[in-house]
Amino acid sequence: MTQDGPVRDGGGIWLRAAVLGVLLAVGVVAALVLDLPDAGQVRTWLDDGGAAAWALLLAGLTVVLLAPVPRSVVSALVGAVLGFWAGLAVAFAGGLLSAMVAFGLSRALGRPAAARLAGPRLHRVDDLFTERAFVSVLAGRLIPVMPFVVVNYGAGLSRVRFAPYFAGTAVGMVPSTVVQVGVGASTAFVVDHLTALAVVPAVVVTLVLLGAALWWARRRSRRAGEQPLPG
Repeated sequence: MTQDGPVRDGGGIWLRAAVLGVLLAVGVVAALVLDLPDAGQVRTWLDDGGAAAWALLLAGLTVVLLAPVPRSVVSALVGAVLGFWAGLAVAFAGGLLSAMVAFGLSRALGRPAAARLAGPRLHRVDDLFTERAFVSVLAGRLIPVMPFVVVNYGAGLSRVRFAPYFAGTAVGMVPSTVVQVGVGASTAFVVDHLTALAVVPAVVVTLVLLGAALWWARRRSRRAGEQPLPG
């Protein structure tokens, strides 16, 4: 007996771990080779398809985020395509669904192998995270450098319960999703309203600042060259 229940057949444990590895590998390959449709195609598809198209978009976003792709980029693209409010709803719902699916896959397929490999060390990690599960998951969601999929699958490998994982994920995703979708929606707005009257002043200001920086650097370098050497 172990803390994770009766010892199961070793072959079954590694088979499930292999299935999880294959799923992740397929996700990586798909993310590298598949071309995403442009914003116009997606908008047309949603207008023509109605509610079914929106449901398929949400399901597709959920599947995409199971792969190790940057959620920030995906959310920004959703914001650029759908606008802020619709993009926020779809990006948040898709991210939350994907986090739950990844957690379930990792718990069912990877946890037994992780327990077999790590042994008592995994139990110590479990004790550390399960005591403050909500705070641990929330911190993982709020730290910008922590990849989305790492928290998803890592939590599944631990003994973190589903309820605090769900709550920590839902709360922790709000700030980042708002920022990411907002960036995407703002980019689309700027591109749609970009004119020569807006570009020319920006270019002029940029050139003036660049020239001033070069002049300051050259003057400082000249002063440094004129200083007398120590005797």
